[in-house]
Amino acid sequence: MIAIVDGGSTKCDWVILDKKGNVSLTTVTTGFNPNIINPELIVVELAKNPQLSDIKFKISHIFYYGSGCGIDKNKSIVQQEFAQFFTNAKVVVKEDLTAAAYAAYTGKPAIVCILGTGSNSCFFDGVSIRRDLPSLGFLIGDEGSGSAFGKLLLKKYFMKKLPLDLEQEFKAIHQLKIEDALHNMYHNPRANAYLGSFNQFIAERKQHPYFQNLIFEEIKNFLDYQVLPYPESHQVEINFIGFVAYIYEDIIRAAAADLNLHIGTIVRKPIESLVEYHINYLLSDVLD
Repeated sequence: MIAIVDGGSTKCDWVILDKKGNVSLTTVTTGFNPNIINPELIVVELAKNPQLSDIKFKISHIFYYGSGCGIDKNKSIVQQEFAQFFTNAKVVVKEDLTAAAYAAYTGKPAIVCILGTGSNSCFFDGVSIRRDLPSLGFLIGDEGSGSAFGKLLLKKYFMKKLPLDLEQEFKAIHQLKIEDALHNMYHNPRANAYLGSFNQFIAERKQHPYFQNLIFEEIKNFLDYQVLPYPESHQVEINFIGFVAYIYEDIIRAAAADLNLHIGTIVRKPIESLVEYHINYLLSDVLD
């Protein structure tokens, strides 16, 4: 059996294929970003999933694409922990940008962007991936991401910058005290996911003029930091992967048009396209 895993900071989507390339199982686990999760908890979290526990000895190959896996040290951490659980499997670990590039590939070179809990970008020509820019994480990077929108919302709420109607709605829904917010931001190993959870409030009210402007400006901020520095930015399509990209698609296209950029495809969940790419291009020597 072959496992293909799209690993975000918040959760991982798993697809298990049999040796004919047919889907035999889909499941979800928590995210395994090694910058956030204690490595010792990876095996613990895997064991909490009964579906994976039942077949862990049957899996021969794992292709894991995860956030936080852009550096060799973090790749090794995930690889070693997975190998402890899936003892019969060959484990290949690559960063989430690789999965995004594969999933968004339409047969021509493109800039590929991730907008989920975090954000990132790369250039993919169909064969190789080129990263011109580093991932700085949610503290000083991750522009346009769920965590970025969450930070913006909390800052504006506590600093009395929200319009009165939005302030009253937020207060009624969350009853959030500054002490609790600070604790979760500075003492929570998943602070980025905590911040990202507040993006739901914005997404549900994205037609509000205040949020329309806030989203537009933050998306332009992402494009400024993560797209425009690529020399190909005005010559190729810019494809997006991720839930945040999906829910703000219309605003992304408007912000891109304002900068004379051309948006191609926007994929909500890359796992299905990722599986298709593996079957078509990567698994010929593994599948029967």
